[in-house]
Amino acid sequence: MSEKKFALVTGAGSGIGRHVALALMREGYDVALAGRRANALEETAHEGGQSGARCLVHPTDVGNPENVQRLFQRIRDEFGRLDLLFNNAGIFTKPASIEDITYEDWQAALNVNLTGYFLCTQAAFHIMKGQQPRGGRIINNGSISAHAPRPQATCYTTTKHAITGLTKATSLDGRAYDIACGQIDIGNAASDMTDVMRKGVMQADGSIKPEPLMDVEHVARAVVYMASLPLDANVQFMTVMATNMPYIGRG
Repeated sequence: MSEKKFALVTGAGSGIGRHVALALMREGYDVALAGRRANALEETAHEGGQSGARCLVHPTDVGNPENVQRLFQRIRDEFGRLDLLFNNAGIFTKPASIEDITYEDWQAALNVNLTGYFLCTQAAFHIMKGQQPRGGRIINNGSISAHAPRPQATCYTTTKHAITGLTKATSLDGRAYDIACGQIDIGNAASDMTDVMRKGVMQADGSIKPEPLMDVEHVARAVVYMASLPLDANVQFMTVMATNMPYIGRG
């Protein structure tokens, strides 16, 4: 890269977020690392520091407006600009049929998986539209669940469907300010959150079967590619998945 660029990765303490943050650092980005667990963020920063990148570790509850405001103020103060936001922080609530979902689980999923993306997108707009050179890129971590739900996953599925709408709306509103927005839908990337799939997860017919996983590094490389495009080009939607997972067709 010819000049330094600055990124924010949410949920950067583990899994997809950590791998994407590290891949961006290897590409020359300085990266702000946000997430709930300070120790996990420090581990990401320590590993990424070997590439010579500068890291800002900022423990953040992305569903809390005051937390997000402090995070973006620190980015303004210490980076001076923001070129890339990877909205990634997310949670799974415990599996349950829709009639058994508690209000607390429903609200928790909305707060992190949807409100968190909205708050970070809104704050990124404020920086990106006013900086020089103007603009930036926002990449939302959607999910294959944005297109095809799993049984007993109403909370997660609903939020990921909503992210697709947020991606489209952000793309439209961003045009006037050179802000591009795309979405990566990921299926069965190996991480702590998906390790259960090796042992077996519920299928549409109610059976329990193990599912294939793919190396999470493939996701990181895909995000780096999306981020590498000039702002007059955009990957609107990309699906990266384990080839043999039960998604296409009937399983």
